[in-house]
Parts: sequence; C-alpha cells; structure tokens
Amino acid sequence: MLHTQTMVIDADAHVLESERTWDYLEPADRKYRPVPITVPADPAIGRGRRDAWVIDGKIRGLRFPLLTAEELAALSAKLGRDMNTQQASREMGDVDLRIRHMDALGIHVQVLHNTVFIESVSDRPEMEVALCRAWNRWMADVWKLGQGRLRWVCVPPLQSIPDAIDEIRFGKAHGAVGVQIPPFAGNRLMTDPSFYPLFEEAERLDLPIASHIANATPWMVDLFRAMYPGSSAVGAAFPVFLVPAVIATQALLISPISELFPRLRWGIIEANAQWIPYVLNDVKERYLRRGEEMPQHILSAKNVYVACQNRDDVPYIISRAGDDCLLIGTDYGHTDTSSDVDAIAQFRQRTDISEDSKQKIISDNPQRLYGL
Repeated sequence: MLHTQTMVIDADAHVLESERTWDYLEPADRKYRPVPITVPADPAIGRGRRDAWVIDGKIRGLRFPLLTAEELAALSAKLGRDMNTQQASREMGDVDLRIRHMDALGIHVQVLHNTVFIESVSDRPEMEVALCRAWNRWMADVWKLGQGRLRWVCVPPLQSIPDAIDEIRFGKAHGAVGVQIPPFAGNRLMTDPSFYPLFEEAERLDLPIASHIANATPWMVDLFRAMYPGSSAVGAAFPVFLVPAVIATQALLISPISELFPRLRWGIIEANAQWIPYVLNDVKERYLRRGEEMPQHILSAKNVYVACQNRDDVPYIISRAGDDCLLIGTDYGHTDTSSDVDAIAQFRQRTDISEDSKQKIISDNPQRLYGL
C-alpha cells in the first residue's frame, strides 16, 4: 500500500512566463526583452490563434492563451481532463495560491519546467545567455517563496558551455533539481560530446539532466510545421516535440554516456511512455549486433527515468521495463494534450497497477531522479 507519509511529487509542472519574468534581465540586457504577441487566427488556412513572444525580431517560444475560468471549465469538460488553474498560480504571481492548490491536489512538491524555451529563443549566444540568466533568477526567487515545495529545472544557454556551467552552479545553490537539455539543440543531439563538460559538472553537482520535450533546432521545427498545414497543424507537435525525445532516448541507451558519467541521472519528461517497448526492442538488436547482451531493465541500469501519463498502458510498460524508471506529472498550467491537473490523484485510484508500483512512480522514483 502507499505509505501514509508518501511524498507525492509532480514530476512535470510548469510556470508560464509573463512580462514579470523579463524584469530579471540585467540592465545591460534589457534590449533583449521579449515582447508578447498574439498571431490572429486565419480561418482561410485553418490556423488557430497563436500566442508567442517576439525575440530578436522573430516569433519565438510559446505562450498559452489566458483563458477565463469559464473557458477553462468548458475545455476541461470537452477533453475530459482537469485544466482548471488560476492565472496568478500559473505565472507565479501568487506563490501562496499555487501552494494552496497543490494542497488541494494532494501534491507535496512540484518540479517546475519552463514554457518559453520549448524552441530556440535566439541564434545569438549573448541573447540566449541573457534570457536564460533572467529565467533562472526568476525561479530562484520563486523557490525562496515556495517553502521548499517548488523546485525547478535550470535552463542553461547551450551556445556557450562556460556560461551554461555558471548557470547550473547558480541553480544548484538556489533550489534547482535538474538541468534542461532539449533532445535536439542547434544541430546537435542531446548526447553530443560537445555537452560532455556540462554533463561532468552536472554529475559533480548531483543534478540530473531533465530533458523536457522541446526542439531547439529551428530548421527542423520549420520543416515539420510546413508539412502540417491548415487544420492539421496541431498534429505537428508530434514530429516537432515528441519524436525527438524518443530519438534522444534511443541514442542515450546505446551511447557510452552511462559509463563515462555513471552517477548522472536522466529524465525524459512529457513525451508519454508508450514508446518505451518499441525503443527497447530496437536497442536490444543494437546490442546483439555488437555481440553484447542488453542489460535487464536497461533504463534503470542507465539511470534513465521516463514520465508516463494515465492514457499510457502502464501495466504493459512495467512488464517490459520495470517500475523503477517511471514518473508522472500533471503538466500544470498548460492546456495541451499532456495537461491534466488531477492526473496524480487519478493515477492513485487506478486498480490495474500495484500499490508498490504506484508508490515508486509518484514518490520513490522522482525522489531519486531529482535528488529530493
């Protein structure tokens, strides 16, 4: 049974950046301040409204529309998932409000991921450094107000590894419990050796790599979005953001990284988990071609954790990968296909998963991944 003192951890919660986020830009960097923009819907091509930021003269990143309480309730009813959150809670304008909502949801700790860096924010290193620095300092202040219950994943500027190392050191000293590296960054895969100095420092600091779905390779984002025109454009999220996480995980499992950095932990966040058996079949074949036997429960053996969702066939995934590698989150604050504010409460009520496995997925595994 679930322990009476179980620490329930939301492994994938979000903050929505607002104008206030960029107040943390240093004076010399204020020329880089992002500007919110709403691109209107275009019924002629079936494109809906898009809320984003103008950064470096280009439409970048992601902002979720500020839906009213009535609109959120209607969306929740339509999709059969709870998406009801208050703006001041989503944007951390009222940290106490966020904590009170966590209490109502039965969540002890939320691990906060960014929203804006789901795509590349700039191809200029100095601008990326400025925006990452501001975001990280914003989160440091949220952590101070969060009573130990709001932890966060540091965003390093990957175009400048020395600055990236400085940022994760700052993060470690100010409540961060992970380092965000997207599956694709520029023309590099997450496992690229150019990131090894960052991995080395993250391992030394006992910070995991928490690879939330993202795609910081602009040409790839543009390519797939162009392939999904009109009313099908919403489907572009699958090749743009979800599939890269699967590719990066497969690369990680066949790479020497776990031998080079044996204490470094990895989290694959918001990519679902239904693909795990497919990847394991492929990786097993790669091992056989090398004349080796794939380690049993290779995800756990290589310190890799994957966030599942209630719509995944979790019992089957456990039968193939074990239950020591799974987490669950709510995607708190977003209104996309992964969002379900009540996901953890629903997960606890499932009867097709053992109580021991539930304990691991909502508490033990995220504690190990994030070092809580």
